[in-house]
Amino acid sequence: MSKSDLEASNREAIRKGSHSFAAAAALFDRPTRADAEGLYAWCRHCDDVIDGQVLGHGMTRQDPDAARARLEALKSRTRSALAGTPADDPAFAAFQRVALRRNIPEAWALALLDGFAMDVDGRRYRTLDETLDYCWHVAGVVGVMMAVVMGVAPDDLATLRRAQDLGLAFQLTNIARDVIEDAQCGRVYLPVDWLEAAGVDPREVAEPRHREAVAASARLLLAAAEPYYDSAAAGLGALPFRSAWAIAAARGVYRRIGVEVAARGVRAWDSRVSVSGPMKAALALGGGVMALVSRLRREAPVRPKLWSKI
Repeated sequence: MSKSDLEASNREAIRKGSHSFAAAAALFDRPTRADAEGLYAWCRHCDDVIDGQVLGHGMTRQDPDAARARLEALKSRTRSALAGTPADDPAFAAFQRVALRRNIPEAWALALLDGFAMDVDGRRYRTLDETLDYCWHVAGVVGVMMAVVMGVAPDDLATLRRAQDLGLAFQLTNIARDVIEDAQCGRVYLPVDWLEAAGVDPREVAEPRHREAVAASARLLLAAAEPYYDSAAAGLGALPFRSAWAIAAARGVYRRIGVEVAARGVRAWDSRVSVSGPMKAALALGGGVMALVSRLRREAPVRPKLWSKI
């Protein structure tokens, strides 16, 4: 597959798989956008393979043994791609181009797959810290890899922590938005301690009679996301302007989803919460302002004492 065909395939994957990130990615400069879309295409492909879905849609309960076999195959193909072995699958070919050009460490790529292993094993998360550890694997590490795509050095831990924080905030928001759909497929990411304190058996999260308690736990999770959103905003100044603009726009869209979930309360899962086109445009403009303001800071404020993997 030619470079142009590969980039077109990656762009189609992000357009269909994530309307929110696709809109933000359009703000990147061309080389950064191509690499960001290539990394996204691989992440999306691996997630789809494990969940038996198409571009993030149609998740169903999976046979654990079959899912583990698919996971091991993904790990093997990922290691091969990072070793430079020619890849015939577009998703792995795209990842190989990005990872080798940007020097993405193998440990980060495998950390994402370890997150999918948590799903395959049906893991439960007793505390918020345990939920955050899951969020690191499936989103925080993606934020770190995306930061490297944007030009952040792999040893710039201060900036990478800010990127990690945005991934954590995104995933906490996703969990709150999708809590009922996930529970119907046997996956529960809300801290078990919170659920039990509210009188909810983790196996019964999707039951309508528990909506009020689940809504209260979702609001707690969204409140926990706020300091991570703030930390990410404080790191914008370390990114090139157009990357900072794109990230600020994505931050605005995802945070808005969380605000809407919290506002809807028990009605949050009657239909999937999303952000309208006009609102995305307004948030993109706001992101541009945030990116400009970030240029005026001499240095980012000290990161608060938040949970971190790096």
